[in-house]
Amino acid sequence: MDRENTFNWKVRGATLGIFLLGCIAGALALNAYQLWFGGASNTTKQQRFERVLNQVELSDTQRAEFQRIMSETREEYKNRPPNPEFEAIRNRTDEKIKKVLTGEQWEKFQRLRNEFRETEKNNNEAKKQK
Repeated sequence: MDRENTFNWKVRGATLGIFLLGCIAGALALNAYQLWFGGASNTTKQQRFERVLNQVELSDTQRAEFQRIMSETREEYKNRPPNPEFEAIRNRTDEKIKKVLTGEQWEKFQRLRNEFRETEKNNNEAKKQK
């Protein structure tokens, strides 16, 4: 009886071990797939920008004001061909945003926005090469 009980526990332990190894292998395979095949690149530009905003850690009031400013800026850009005035619009928008954010948030936002723009530039170049 004691031998049978020991055997049953060994079988249960082996089954649990195999199950846990399967879970670990599945998680690693998913991460490897996303890394190698760009599974995360299916996110939209808007979703990636939302991540930037989340990292800046805006309060609800700041987020509402930020969204209002961006909405106004989109209206300014709307139906206009790219021209030198875009830089002036961008500078005015930056000044408005800077007033909403704290100094630390503004620095973090600038850094993350520059990283975001660089990623977008690289993505656009990669699409052109295809």
